Amino acid sequence: MNQWAFVVGAYALTFFATGLISALSWRAMRVSEGRARQVADRS
Repeated sequence: MNQWAFVVGAYALTFFATGLISALSWRAMRVSEGRARQVADRS
């Protein structure tokens, strides 16, 4: 089997995982900002 299939697969997996982690982190940041805003509005 050609080694380029593994190279392309590794890059695809890396880009997918990076995108997934970025999306999850962005969502968690938005939730945290909303909670911080609620706490700030209480005082």
